[in-house]
Amino acid sequence: MNAGSAVTVTPIVVAELHVEGEVMPVRVHVIDHPDGRVLVDTGMTERHPAVVAAFDPRLYPLSEQGFDLSGIDIIVNTHLHADHCGGNHLFPGRPIYVQRRELDDARNEDDYTIRDWVDAPGLQYVPVDGELELLPGIRLVPAPGHTPGSQLVVIETGRRPLVICGDTAVWFGELDEPRTEGQRLIRELEPEEVWLAHVREPWRPDAADARDSTDAQAGQGSSPS
Repeated sequence: MNAGSAVTVTPIVVAELHVEGEVMPVRVHVIDHPDGRVLVDTGMTERHPAVVAAFDPRLYPLSEQGFDLSGIDIIVNTHLHADHCGGNHLFPGRPIYVQRRELDDARNEDDYTIRDWVDAPGLQYVPVDGELELLPGIRLVPAPGHTPGSQLVVIETGRRPLVICGDTAVWFGELDEPRTEGQRLIRELEPEEVWLAHVREPWRPDAADARDSTDAQAGQGSSPS
C-alpha cells in the first residue's frame, strides 16, 4: 500500500551548527499522513557544553517556534546523536520509534550522545528490529553507516518513493557516490527525492546525473598534467 499524494513532508530548521567555518542547518521533518502526524528527529533545545564545544550551535527549538507539539502523534529518531534527539523530551508519553541497536548503543557506548537527552523523563521508546511499517505507505528501514543503528523513513507515493535519511548522508556527494550500506540502499530505492538533515534542499537523482555529466565534460576539456 502507498501513502500517495495525501502525504506531505515539511522540513523545519531547528538549529544551525558551525562546522569547519561553514554554517550547517539542523532540520527535522514533519510527515502529515491521513492516519497521523509524524515528526522525524527532534533537534536540540539547549546548549549542552559538549555540543557548544564541538559546534557552537544557534538554536531554534520547536517549542519556541509556535509549533503545535500536541499535534504530533509519532516520533521517529533516525539515530540518537545529540542534534537529532535533543528535543525528544518535548514529547513525553508519545511513541518514539528507533532501531533497537541504536538505542542500546546510545545508552551504553561512551561519547556517543548525551544520555540525559536520550532518557529524559517520560519518554516512551519503541525499539524496532529491522524494517517496520509505521503507517500505511510509510516504513522504517535500517541504514547502517553513519551509525550501526541508523534508519531511514521511506514514503511510498505510487511513483518513486520519498526518503528522509537523517545523517545516512550528510551532504549530496555521499549520495552521488555512495559508500556505506545505508547510502547504497538509498540509491537502490531509486527515490524521487531524499531529505537530508543538514542540507536545505532535497537530493534528487536527476540532479546527480546532471552533476556527473557536467563533471565528465569538464574532465574531457581539461589538459593532461
